[in-house]
Amino acid sequence: MHNGRVEAFDLSGKAALVTGGNGGIGLGMARGLARAGAAVAIAGRDADKNSIALKEIHSLGAKAIGLLGDVANETSCRAMVNEAAERLGRLDILVNNAGTNVRRAPQDYTLDEWKLVLDTNLTSAFVASQAAYPHMKSADGGKIINVGSMMSLFGASFAAPYGASKGGIVQLTRALATAWARDNIQVNAVLPGWIDTALTKQARKDVQGLHERVLARTPAGRWGGPDDLAGIAVFLASPASDFVTGAAIPVDGGYSVQA
Repeated sequence: MHNGRVEAFDLSGKAALVTGGNGGIGLGMARGLARAGAAVAIAGRDADKNSIALKEIHSLGAKAIGLLGDVANETSCRAMVNEAAERLGRLDILVNNAGTNVRRAPQDYTLDEWKLVLDTNLTSAFVASQAAYPHMKSADGGKIINVGSMMSLFGASFAAPYGASKGGIVQLTRALATAWARDNIQVNAVLPGWIDTALTKQARKDVQGLHERVLARTPAGRWGGPDDLAGIAVFLASPASDFVTGAAIPVDGGYSVQA
């Protein structure tokens, strides 16, 4: 044991960047990384939300910084990654979590809405990973965690661009994992199920009967919470997962295995 933590899961001395880390799943993962000893950079577009999230991470005794920017803008996205590495002194862990959704029937989307979702959810993960690569390679290794979705596995009539982006996340994860394994960079995806966040609160308003259907299908009998993603984040960011790469791991209370 080291400072009360199992050494294989100890992130002391490591630095992590979590995009969209100022709320929901991102903040849950950031809390997990901080508790395991990592310094954490939280990137988001909302300065007030960043400030609130930073206070929470600081209360855990962890070093944390906030970064303002838009992951859907290539220049901004690359700048956030490089600023995180500069201000924290290194970059060992990248969590590509930032995401958005627009819910409509497929025939009703505009092309701008399609591009917004794809750029935010998928292209940003590629750009941020590409920007993080030289930092991780020079440090002889790193961990990239891409946040997908159960929509990587299932279709939904109201989420065509979101599902396409999250399916793309799984394939991007596999491509990066095979390309960068020789550099000791492990790349994995987490596929959250129905997690209680601001994004899914809106979904419950938009999609009639969604709450009841989720409870009926989920063997765990509940919606997940952001902290349900903390453990998988620590595992995939730590030496415990050094021989795990290219995986897409559901965290969904059994939703995806229920017939």
